[in-house]
Amino acid sequence: MWLMTKHGFYSIVEKAPGTFHVRSRERRDLENLVARIPIPEQEITDTPGHDYAARLIVDASVVRQILVFMAETLDYDNFKDRIDRTTDQRHKPYHEVWHVMYEALGGYGRP
Repeated sequence: MWLMTKHGFYSIVEKAPGTFHVRSRERRDLENLVARIPIPEQEITDTPGHDYAARLIVDASVVRQILVFMAETLDYDNFKDRIDRTTDQRHKPYHEVWHVMYEALGGYGRP
């Protein structure tokens, strides 16, 4: 699952039964999570040379905490505008993903 949020960009996968990797391309994005969500004794693992440079290795309860946190901190009516006002996020990639999805799936009432 990919999560594009005002806190960062994350990929969450289940690597083994009950073991999830919350991955990010930039360590800062995981630092944002750890600073905002009380995840006891959670360490960010650096994974240089991998597609995602950093990860948290967690169980399903922490994945639920992360998803609840994302829902509870949703405070905008337009994601692209919110990202433009978020100083620690890279705006261009978010807009490029939006454009790719728009071209592939349509938008503004267009099929």
